[in-house]
Amino acid sequence: MLAVHLESGRVEVRKQPLPRLPEGFAKIRMLAAGICSTDLELQRGYYGFRGTPGHEFVGEVVEAEDKNWIGQRVAGEINLACHHCEWCARGLERHCPNRTVLGIVKHPGAFREFLTLPVANLHRVPKSIPTEHAVFIEPVAAACEILDQVRIPKGRSVAVLGDGKLGLLIAQVLRAHEADVHLFGHHRRRIGRIVSETKILRRSFPIVVDATGSPEGLKSAITMCEPRGTVVMKSTVHGLVPMDTAPAIVNEITLIGSRCGRFEPAIKLLATGKVKVAEIISEEFSLNRAPEAFARAASKGVLKVLLRPPV
Repeated sequence: MLAVHLESGRVEVRKQPLPRLPEGFAKIRMLAAGICSTDLELQRGYYGFRGTPGHEFVGEVVEAEDKNWIGQRVAGEINLACHHCEWCARGLERHCPNRTVLGIVKHPGAFREFLTLPVANLHRVPKSIPTEHAVFIEPVAAACEILDQVRIPKGRSVAVLGDGKLGLLIAQVLRAHEADVHLFGHHRRRIGRIVSETKILRRSFPIVVDATGSPEGLKSAITMCEPRGTVVMKSTVHGLVPMDTAPAIVNEITLIGSRCGRFEPAIKLLATGKVKVAEIISEEFSLNRAPEAFARAASKGVLKVLLRPPV
């Protein structure tokens, strides 16, 4: 099979053996996968990564012990927990110290023709969600995680910093929750009733979400947050983030790290059309053109670039 390989900043397509199928796992044929900002950070050296990236995907199960899964279109949660430690016993598998992570930590990712995941990680994709839209289940779930971490009453003003892929999804998820969403970025984007703004406003919002993917994003978020407000940190950036902690301390701002989320609310939002993703897709490439796809995904102003099986 063909698989993408990242190493020392280079993107290559290699032939690899088909993956073996451990007990409790399913073999999945990739139907579509999305290049996200984390994948681009892995290319730049995040986690010292080398191997096959990719964690936003939809695929078809081709092999599993439970034959009811075969032929099912699925998306998959990316954390592979041990299910034996204290954290797993507490229902916090995403924080299992022994976990591997699809396409990020010690488990080859979805940018290959066939991948494997535990059946327990899989979620069936409803027929109402087109394949290219189902790629967004994982990042929409990450956006939904904010609502599990922070109480946001209806009508509450929320600033979302970053009008890229994740920022646009977060803005839609919070808008579906009936928050008063203000999206800030470097582009004039419109998605539904949300129009991005460019002027940074000091001490103006009780809740600010940093989805800039930039080392400067956290500083801007703290600047925009009201005293005793909350900043949700969604950006993963390779390298250290310089930060003057004084404004956060003086203004008693709560900082919350936010990562993966539950798939169930994400699937519901996509199935009902409350989160729209068609306009976020910039381009599609065959898997054998992965180097070109990565270069395109890293280009200024480009949103989601999808990879499809080779033709």
